[in-house]
Amino acid sequence: MSSFLRQWLDSVEPNFTHGGKYERYYSLFEMVDTLLYSPPNKTAGNPHVRDALDLKRVMGYVWLATFPVMFMACWNTGYQANMAIQSMGLESVEGWRGAIAGLFGFNPDSFFDNFIHGLLYFLPIYMTTFIVGGIAEVVFAMVRGHEVNEGFFVTSILYTLTLPPTTPLWMVAMGILFGVVLGKEVFGGTGKNFVNPALVGRAFLFFAYPAYLSGDAVWVAADGFTGATPLANAASAGVAGILAGNVSWWDSFLGFIPGSIGETSTLAILIGGGFLLYTGIASWRIVAGVLIGMVGLSLLFNLIGLAGDTNPMFSLPWYWHLSLGGFAFGMMFMATDPVTAAHTNTGRWYFGILIGVMVVLIRVVNPAFPEGMMLAILFANIFAPLIDHVVIQANIKRRKQRQPAGQGGMA
Repeated sequence: MSSFLRQWLDSVEPNFTHGGKYERYYSLFEMVDTLLYSPPNKTAGNPHVRDALDLKRVMGYVWLATFPVMFMACWNTGYQANMAIQSMGLESVEGWRGAIAGLFGFNPDSFFDNFIHGLLYFLPIYMTTFIVGGIAEVVFAMVRGHEVNEGFFVTSILYTLTLPPTTPLWMVAMGILFGVVLGKEVFGGTGKNFVNPALVGRAFLFFAYPAYLSGDAVWVAADGFTGATPLANAASAGVAGILAGNVSWWDSFLGFIPGSIGETSTLAILIGGGFLLYTGIASWRIVAGVLIGMVGLSLLFNLIGLAGDTNPMFSLPWYWHLSLGGFAFGMMFMATDPVTAAHTNTGRWYFGILIGVMVVLIRVVNPAFPEGMMLAILFANIFAPLIDHVVIQANIKRRKQRQPAGQGGMA
């Protein structure tokens, strides 16, 4: 079967190459061909750089790293919905999802019931994202005459995992279109964007339709159910507010809490992020910098809280910041984006620290926006080129100072 498919693709390829009757659709043909088989193209001239990690493999590794997060996302989305249904009664179950989930049951103690129910929310959001965003990618590729890059595989899943499970599908489509077109393609496509396109799409929805992306009614997939996330409870009453909602730190770390689809389980996120660190795709310097910035400012604010400040968020310990909201997901999957992050080793430290400081600053000081991770990363993305520039200029200055007097030229 594999050899037949390879022969068939080779036979129709002339129709899509230069001069063929389907020449304008070569980008679409190339996307399907390279998705199924490794491209045979080789560099014709020197120099050659041998590296086992090409763009396709990097994107494949990142997509694979999200599997633990996707798995937990499906289970926890269903678990939260079934818990709400159990407390409210089956009258809260409406629509086609409720009809399908009813065939399996709504028992929150059943792993299968929870997973299937959550899958009915995760899959439509992901498929809408993939289809609408994929079409935008293909259209831009055909107009510009270049191949379709694998970067959208990563953008689509990361964008999906940042959304609440109740996000309307038409809104999902608008967000990913905005992220792909204005967050990436207008700057030249994959590798040329200076902000994370998944976060750009999420930010557009947050500011354009705040009622659908925030508040107490969007986090649990049960009609008519309202309930604040632990982070929202922390913003109003600190750790006491979280515990009053019957949520322990282990609940937040394992992911048994309401929230965006893929941002609830810190454990699943760290497992996937650990894989990225092991393969070298994610920069450990950025991750360490984010942690240092977050822990450092959290401890400083804790001291201010002990001095008697009335803002309950000043007393929130760093380990709660780690497990609540989108901090862990942003730290492992968004901040480490190799395109939009700083590229110098020293710059990665400063880039990560900037994110860690900003997210705590937004969470604690801004009472109207208890999350902060999305804005912190986008803010750092904008400053990443400036950080690299300062680091490079400092290195040049140090080298000049070490250069013997009167010696010119390049060493």
